[in-house]
Amino acid sequence: MKNIVIGVGNVLFKDEGVGIYASKYLEENFEFDDSLEIIEGGTLGFKLMTFFQEYDNVIILDTVSIEDKAGEIFRLPSDVLLGLGQYRKTAHEVEIVEMLEICSVLDKHAEVTILGIIPEDIESVDIGLTKTIEDRFDEYIAQALKELESVGIKMKRKDNKSIKQIAQELIGSYNGEHLNRIPNEEDTTWN
Repeated sequence: MKNIVIGVGNVLFKDEGVGIYASKYLEENFEFDDSLEIIEGGTLGFKLMTFFQEYDNVIILDTVSIEDKAGEIFRLPSDVLLGLGQYRKTAHEVEIVEMLEICSVLDKHAEVTILGIIPEDIESVDIGLTKTIEDRFDEYIAQALKELESVGIKMKRKDNKSIKQIAQELIGSYNGEHLNRIPNEEDTTWN
């Protein structure tokens, strides 16, 4: 069996980056058997379709636009997702559903499951998660690990990096806390 986890989203728009952070968190903190690949899909859209055809199981980590409380976590198998017309609010949500519709008529396609979390803020141009999503992040990861176990993936913890550490390694910033600050001309600490 070939399995893949795809973190989807855009880290420049607050909670919209949760799928990217989650995929990187899994990669950094866990060791998985060879049947699993983890990638950051970003906002690749239709370029992800090849994964729907080449893998047996595709698990997408993303936000979901469902009318419910921010931070709620949903497991959406592809057949359920295809029936949710109102799910399609962001560009990549539209593309994922359209890819599923196209793949559903093909002879061979993956079992696709979306693990989605309802975002609080996907409009602010800011790196980092809102407190609401940050508080639910561990539960989101636990659901992802449970989903991986359900398809037979073996795993063990290898590290314990926080979401903040992962984001800083990935981007250099998290909620306005920068790793390195370039001093301005008035800054005398470098003299």
